[in-house]
Amino acid sequence: MKRSDTFWDSAADKYARKPVGDEAAYAKTLERTREHLSPTTHILEIGCGTGTTALKLAADVAEITATDISGRMIEIAQGKATGQKIENVTFRKATLDNLSQDDTRYDVVAGFNVLHLIDDPKAAVGSIHALLKPGGLFISKTPCLAEKMPLLRPLIWCMQKVGLAPLVHFIGYVELDDMIRDAGFEIIESGVYPARTGSRFIVAKHH
Repeated sequence: MKRSDTFWDSAADKYARKPVGDEAAYAKTLERTREHLSPTTHILEIGCGTGTTALKLAADVAEITATDISGRMIEIAQGKATGQKIENVTFRKATLDNLSQDDTRYDVVAGFNVLHLIDDPKAAVGSIHALLKPGGLFISKTPCLAEKMPLLRPLIWCMQKVGLAPLVHFIGYVELDDMIRDAGFEIIESGVYPARTGSRFIVAKHH
């Protein structure tokens, strides 16, 4: 299996051309996220990919720091920001370990479709908690493949063996909720959209 950053570097250009799989579910995610933002909000987004979501949320907040482990994804995202003349989004190649070494604390940390792709999701949620100001929010959406698509596991395993798929965790709803609560969060909102993939949207408040 390829290293995750290498895999996503090689997949970035194709990923950038790929349309959103479920426009209605994506619009719902953006709508619910915006309900928790304000013009003074400073956001950190992890796993920003080619920057689509960060750029769509830019007008709703003061500043976004959008990060990804893939340098190629960040290059594409920066190009999109320049083309759209959006100046309050900073794109940065970084891991959670890198970010944890900074002193900056955020009002919101967002992670969309990324927790199931991180080596250790539980440790990642703990790191996210430490990156938030007291009372800050972790807003996430995670495909809970253990709920809706468990039969994909052997297929993905085979694809990983030949470098065609990244690391993927098959997380369930209860496991995800417990992981977030155990890190010191209170879940204040949740939903599942699209239902087809069991993608669980969660807003969790830092204790």
